[in-house]
Order: sequence, then structure tokens, then C-alpha cells
Amino acid sequence: MKRIIAPSLIALSLAAPLAAQDRLEPPAGDVEEGMSLLERGIELILRGFMDEMEPTIDQMQKGLEGAAKELGPAIDQLIALFDDVRNYEAPERLPNGDIIIRRRPDAPPPAPLPGGPVPDENGQIEL
Repeated sequence: MKRIIAPSLIALSLAAPLAAQDRLEPPAGDVEEGMSLLERGIELILRGFMDEMEPTIDQMQKGLEGAAKELGPAIDQLIALFDDVRNYEAPERLPNGDIIIRRRPDAPPPAPLPGGPVPDENGQIEL
């Protein structure tokens, strides 16, 4: 009888973890349903966030459009002044707080400004 009890106990002890594994694994439908619920939850959170942020985003967009309209002509003038950024050195801050941008010594002479004074044949501008 001892010969029957020992193999039976060994068989039962090996079968217990197998049965436990089967019980711990959720059915495939539960995993899919859980993922679907998680996706819907994330979607609802993002929709709520966008609904809260929409007035602020609209206000920022209007502000940027207004700034672009105001700064547009000034930016166009600045682009006309700077023929090529590579012709200038890095900006330098002076002790008094002024910022200067020097033209490189090896840069070609700047093009005349549209509507500005035109230098004569000696390169002089009459004031």
C-alpha cells in the first residue's frame, strides 16, 4: 500500500500547479473586453481634455494671428536689412545692455535698401 500512496501523492502534487495555472488565466473574451474598456476610457479622458482646452487654444490662435499681422511689416524690413545671416557675426551684448550684430569683415558689401539712399560712385551717401 505504501507503494501506491507515494506515487499518488507525487501525481497530486504535480497536478495542483497545473490546475492553478488554468484557473489564473482569464478567458480570451475578458482580455479583449478589458482592452476595449481601457481604450474607451482613454478616449473619454482625451475628449474631456480637448473640450476644456478648446477656448484657450482658440484664444492663443487669435493672439498669434494678431501678433503676426502687427509684426509682419517689421519682420519684412528686418529680412530686407539682413541680406544673408552668414554675413554677420554672433550677437554681442554690451555692458550697457545694448545688443549689436556686427557684419563680418570678409562679407560682400550689402545691397542698397529699397527706397533708401543710393551711394554715389565713390560709395558715399549724401545726407
